[in-house]
Amino acid sequence: MNEPHDPVANVRQEFSDWRPWVTRGLVLAFAALAGLVVVAFTWMAERSLDLFQHLTSLAWWSPLLWTPLSAALIVYLTRRFAPGASGSGIPQVMAALEPAVPPTHHGLFVSVKLTVFKMLATSWGLLAGLSLGREGPSVQIAAGVMHHLRRWLPERSTVTAHGLLVAGGAAGIAAAFNTPLAGVMFAIEELSRRPEQRSSGLLVAAIVLAGLMAVSIYGNSTYFGVIRVPELHLSLLGPGLLVAALSGLAGGLFARLMVTSLSGGTDRASRLRARRPVLFAALCGLAVAVIGIVTAGATYGGGYEPTRAMLEGEPGTPAVYVLFKFLATWITAWSGVPGGIFAPSLSIGAALGNDVAWLTGAREAPALIALGMAGFLAAVTQAPLTAFIIVMEMVDGHGMVLSLMACALLASLVSKLLSPPLYPALAQLQLERVPR
Repeated sequence: MNEPHDPVANVRQEFSDWRPWVTRGLVLAFAALAGLVVVAFTWMAERSLDLFQHLTSLAWWSPLLWTPLSAALIVYLTRRFAPGASGSGIPQVMAALEPAVPPTHHGLFVSVKLTVFKMLATSWGLLAGLSLGREGPSVQIAAGVMHHLRRWLPERSTVTAHGLLVAGGAAGIAAAFNTPLAGVMFAIEELSRRPEQRSSGLLVAAIVLAGLMAVSIYGNSTYFGVIRVPELHLSLLGPGLLVAALSGLAGGLFARLMVTSLSGGTDRASRLRARRPVLFAALCGLAVAVIGIVTAGATYGGGYEPTRAMLEGEPGTPAVYVLFKFLATWITAWSGVPGGIFAPSLSIGAALGNDVAWLTGAREAPALIALGMAGFLAAVTQAPLTAFIIVMEMVDGHGMVLSLMACALLASLVSKLLSPPLYPALAQLQLERVPR
């Protein structure tokens, strides 16, 4: 017979060893710190884009000089001092999570140095008006903070470097989008490779705590505000399926272009990028500046303002915005400047849904815009659950939950026919930097 359950004995046993409590306290403290660092990075990014917009208001032609010069300098400094900071940041965290990468080489992908450089370089990219987002970089930034904790953990701690990287990366998503649930799902869907059974509850608490840091400072508001959707009708079935199919095709094409262009090739542009990366970055910056001027500044930055305008039904977004934003984002990523694609992907998806609503005459444009956001992001990342949850937490009402999930899954399925998974493919490119 087992002895009866004794709560007092259980409490004594729980507090008999101080090491687990020190570990828990340190993990939660660093999670709060990671959230605060992402909040500071958010402030830097927003102020940088505001300064760029002020510059363009003073001289519309200034991006033709400032954007190429900035892109060239950012790429030069990145390649010279912090090559691990280039690109999104998510592939670097995934590369560090590979079992074949020894802990001694984690610094190639995540570190405090890379965290600081990533914050500065991405903010500079927004100051230059490049089409990039801060959400992917937030993953690497927060992972670098959490990974630094390994030096302070007690011996025989159940929290591993793998667990810290997963928690840090997910905390970056949670704090950047103010969506803790999406952060947890991102950890499960994209980052986690093996279960952290003995410390999973602690790591989930760390992800949520990092998200709460953003809430405590910026308030309990969603990324684009609340998307208010009226009651859905069967009349939206056809336009909704069209949005899902087009999102899958466009997102799959975007992912394939990203993998192909960043992998290098034998074409003239790829050869120039390999031989003269700084010059290539300047040319990419010039192309982004021209696109921005042609679209009256709509394609600069992550696309936050145009997306908000579409959601609120404001006129003025160019009919070809989806194409130009697609090109500007791809060219920015191809240049090698540190920056993410989450926010631009949401903006492209929103424009695609808005265009379908205009072409089909659908009255519930916000619903199709939300479907486009979930569909395109799911197609690009091939992480449909994360994409669906990010958009779901922006929608006011439960009527769209199943529609968003179906759109994300269908778009991701179409994307898989066109492209390999984007982030795992880019993570393999990062692994080439590991010394053999």
